[in-house]
Amino acid sequence: METSSEKLIRLLEEKKSQAKQGGGELRVKRQHDKGKLSARERLNLLLDEGSFHEMDMFVTHRSHDFDMEKNKFLTDGVITGYGTIDGRKVFVFSQDFSIFGGSLSEAFAEKICKAMDFALKTGTPIIGLNDSGGARIQEGVVSLAGYADIFLKNTLVSGVIPQISAILGPCAGGAVYSPAITDFIFMAKKTSHMFVTGPEVVKTVTHEKVSMEDLGGADTHASKSGVAHFACDNEVAVLQGIRKLMSYLPSNNMENPPVLDSDDDPGRQDMDLDTIIPSNPNKPYDMHQVIQRIMDIDSFFEVHADFGTNIICGFARINGQSIGIVANQPAHLAGVLDINSSVKAARFVRFLDAFNIPIITFVDVPGFLPGTDQEWGGIIKHGAKLLFAFAEATVPKITIITRKAYGGAYDVMSSKHIRGDLNFAWPTAEIAVMGPKGAVEIIWKKDLKDADDPEKKTEELIKYYRRKFANPYIAAERGYIDDVIVPHTTRVKLISGLEILAEKVDHNPKKKHGNIPL
Repeated sequence: METSSEKLIRLLEEKKSQAKQGGGELRVKRQHDKGKLSARERLNLLLDEGSFHEMDMFVTHRSHDFDMEKNKFLTDGVITGYGTIDGRKVFVFSQDFSIFGGSLSEAFAEKICKAMDFALKTGTPIIGLNDSGGARIQEGVVSLAGYADIFLKNTLVSGVIPQISAILGPCAGGAVYSPAITDFIFMAKKTSHMFVTGPEVVKTVTHEKVSMEDLGGADTHASKSGVAHFACDNEVAVLQGIRKLMSYLPSNNMENPPVLDSDDDPGRQDMDLDTIIPSNPNKPYDMHQVIQRIMDIDSFFEVHADFGTNIICGFARINGQSIGIVANQPAHLAGVLDINSSVKAARFVRFLDAFNIPIITFVDVPGFLPGTDQEWGGIIKHGAKLLFAFAEATVPKITIITRKAYGGAYDVMSSKHIRGDLNFAWPTAEIAVMGPKGAVEIIWKKDLKDADDPEKKTEELIKYYRRKFANPYIAAERGYIDDVIVPHTTRVKLISGLEILAEKVDHNPKKKHGNIPL
């Protein structure tokens, strides 16, 4: 015969079993039919096996309108708690589309806010798995207030703990703004969408016909809007990507990023680097090849790979140490800085600085992209964002100029003048106000006009200008470049530089916050 204690324990187990069923077998099957995982399956893949501890499993909504009191589910559509990734603690929430379409209620929002409060108190990253139909209409303004409560938490913890969002279903209207405030957004191709207004509203208001995928799919946001940092083939790839990203990040802004054991020889020298820059200064090359030859083998993890492709951003390790990389990409638009690349890199630099991750900058930049589209689009203020970000950053900053560093773009790309700590140049570096052809046409305008053979004279003057100015030595004479290095020694120089900068202390003037040009 069961004792009263045993009955109570059995009741508890029954309630837990009920909570774990979500919205029921049929609704979970609908998720699977769409190529989506259930909320709990996602957590099982994201976290170390057996590490998840659920909180607020027994929460239900408190709504009585529209007969909602007759329709309640344990968890109320969001699973919250904590677990580990590679042994490191994280707080998580996973929205459950099988319960009320994952719609956000007052109780739902309170659960997320509670998890975020715990994450802040314990200095632990927060990861949100989003799959929601938006605000729960039956609760009216109460659900809208719940979103605003989350937005405030996102803002206050920004720069204190890492915030990572996965979009694994619909994310529309006000729901998009919480992920937008977080540090990184992952999306799954074909099954996840983000938009402020859906295709039907767009059609009504602007008469545009557009599909959900074209309007707010993963590929759209990864390549056109830049809203998504990662577009993955499926949900499993999203969750694996989050685990990988976490390996580069500290748990909070008071810690240093993790250092892992590396089998890669710190003294390794890749001789191919000495010939990787083409002899023709206008010929492109792939900066990825430079990065991969210098960093620890297979450690580069690119961010925003399909957006603003004329600049490369990503994490890597060198001698096991986590670092952030910003690099001009001469294989796309000659590595020129434009609106998208400036905004992309500025936000990445600010993240690195907030979380004590050293910044390595590879420079091959001919300047800012000219044209009415760029000027009218605000290249001045957007380019200034990148300048502002590099200038305010106090983490260790090491810069390598591989080839071109022209005009204001030279200044912007973590130059010595905006507190670059160690600034190196390869012998192929060209540091000048502008490229040789443009300079010659301005400096010797009258001479060229009076020349018998202007074309021949131009070529002669370009060669002279290149010998005189298109090299790293004028800058090195003034100390703007700390050393001109042989390319194959770059890895050794970076490791040595990071070691000397490990205890670097730099401060900005006391203030509430700067006013970055937005």
